[in-house]
Amino acid sequence: MPAPDASAPPKRKSSNVILRLLGPGLVTGAADDDPSGIAAYSQAGAQFGYGLLWTVFLTTPFMIAIQLVSARIGRVTGKGIVANTKEFYPRPLVLGLVVLLVVANTINIAADIAAMGEALYLVVGGLKHEHALIFAATSVLLQVFVPYRRYAPILKALTMVLFLYVGVVFTVDIPWQQVLVGTFFPRISLSSDYLLLVIAVFGTTISPYLFFWQASQEVEEMHRARPRRPLKALSRGGDPELKRMAIDTTVGMIYSNIIAYFIVLTTAATLYAHGVTEIKTAADAAEALRPIAGKFTFFLFALGIIGTGLLAIPVLAGSAAYGVAEAFGWHATLAAKFPEAVGFYTIILAATIIGFAAGFAPIDPIQLLVWAAVINGIVAVPIMGMMMLIVTNRSAMGRFRTGRGLALVGWTATVLMGLTVIALIWSLLA
Repeated sequence: MPAPDASAPPKRKSSNVILRLLGPGLVTGAADDDPSGIAAYSQAGAQFGYGLLWTVFLTTPFMIAIQLVSARIGRVTGKGIVANTKEFYPRPLVLGLVVLLVVANTINIAADIAAMGEALYLVVGGLKHEHALIFAATSVLLQVFVPYRRYAPILKALTMVLFLYVGVVFTVDIPWQQVLVGTFFPRISLSSDYLLLVIAVFGTTISPYLFFWQASQEVEEMHRARPRRPLKALSRGGDPELKRMAIDTTVGMIYSNIIAYFIVLTTAATLYAHGVTEIKTAADAAEALRPIAGKFTFFLFALGIIGTGLLAIPVLAGSAAYGVAEAFGWHATLAAKFPEAVGFYTIILAATIIGFAAGFAPIDPIQLLVWAAVINGIVAVPIMGMMMLIVTNRSAMGRFRTGRGLALVGWTATVLMGLTVIALIWSLLA
């Protein structure tokens, strides 16, 4: 009788099946709706009303596909995105993309920490920067000193805070006919302002840091309970893991985009409908809602900003750390103690500290956020292309090379993102 496969996940009680199936994909999807993402979605709703709802609807299948590609690369090879790309592409190209990832992530961290501090200030008063410092310190301490086996459930629990944005919709009046038109029959504009927000939404929804994080978390999950081998190392089996990743990723990405849809919907029905077309941060969006939609709506929106920030900052800092550590061959895992992975944790500390310090800079926050999303959108194109080449490569993936269906949707997502970037550049130069 053959020995049991060491890579198979341990059996658990049926009551824990859902919790077992949902993990990296759910956390990754929820982290996509961070305060900077909330600001981008809020600006889309405030500036164009229901006219950009189609972007969130359209990106959902592409987001699922590209994140599933990320998860598959991590679980099949047992290595993160950068560790895989180093084997197939020139080192300067890989390092250049990692640098852009770190820059974009640090900008996002700055915006998220500042938005959290402002949101808490709006709710309880006090000093904005001191609130921001508390959030930054809390995030770093959790990542550095809390073991991953305990930290992962915390991240998973924080995803539930996003339901607040579903609740907000039921506190305001929604013209559903206009919503349907904006979702399925939009009027497309080629103006630079319109295209800038389209690529900002795309760049916020399909972001490189999500690719890096989910692939690396699949690697972390392999060692969380008892060590399991990469799927590529198995001579047979592995289908249950593929199904688990498909369920986890699909649920996580749909959940993420539903929340994004509701944020655009809420701000369109309140801010845009009352002539408020310019906001600077997610906290500004919450404050603008107070006189229009009432204190309860404002409170839910502000509380959501704080909760999503606590979830997203570790993902942003962690994905930057995974990228840099893999590029230089450092030990990269949240399961290690600080002395065992000094370089990895140093990047987490540096990204968070620089992000906090950037909150003092006299920069227009919304422009910073939008351009960070634009950078994400531009950087995503070559990274998505490299990922697709890896996941369809038999030497890299073995018998787990992706099938035609996933490959088609993944390549379509890559081309769509590339065309959007080209359209934006054309509109800016015209």
